[in-house]
Amino acid sequence: MSIFDRLLASVRKPTDRPDTPAAPLESAPLDRRHNKRVNARKGTTVLIIDDSPTVVAVLRKALRSAGYDTREALNAEQGLALIAQDPPELIFLDIILPGMNGFNALRAIRKLPASQNIPVIMISGNEHATEQFYANRIGADDFMKKPFSRHEIFARIEALLDRDFIPRRRGEIVPAAPFFATPPATPSVP
Repeated sequence: MSIFDRLLASVRKPTDRPDTPAAPLESAPLDRRHNKRVNARKGTTVLIIDDSPTVVAVLRKALRSAGYDTREALNAEQGLALIAQDPPELIFLDIILPGMNGFNALRAIRKLPASQNIPVIMISGNEHATEQFYANRIGADDFMKKPFSRHEIFARIEALLDRDFIPRRRGEIVPAAPFFATPPATPSVP
C-alpha cells in the first residue's frame, strides 16, 4: 500500500469506502432542483425599475427565460411613466435610485388608481436602505436583498401568485368561485 493510499484511507469516512454500498437516493435530502417551480402564467408583464444596467439585465434574462414579458426603467420617473402608460402585473423596484428614491416611487405607485393593486418587490444592496425598508413597510409586498439568486427571484414571485397564477398583493382578497352554479332555492312562504 502506498503512502498516498494510507493517507487517503486515514481521512476517508467509513461510508466512503468503495466496498460500502451508497445510500439510496430516496434518503438524500431534496433541494430546490427537485421541486417544480411555479411560475406566473406566460406573458405576465413585469416592470424592472433599477439604475444598475447589470441588475436590469440579470432580472430581464431570468424572467424572459421563464416566459415573462419585461419592461425596464433606469429611474423612478421613467418607471412611473411606463406604469401610467400601460400598468404591468408585477414590479421590481430598487430603493436607491437617482432622483426620486424607491420609497417615494412606491408611495406614488400606491396613490395611482391604475397601479395601487400591483404587487411590488423592493430590491436593494444598501444595508441602510434595507433597515429602513423593514422599519417602514410602506406598502411593498416583498423584499429582495442584492445580490440575489435566480432561485430567489422565482421564490418571491411564487409567493405572490394566486390560484390562477396571477401575481397579487399580499393580503389581497381574491373572490372564490361560487359554491353553487345557481343560487339555492328558497322555500316559498304562503
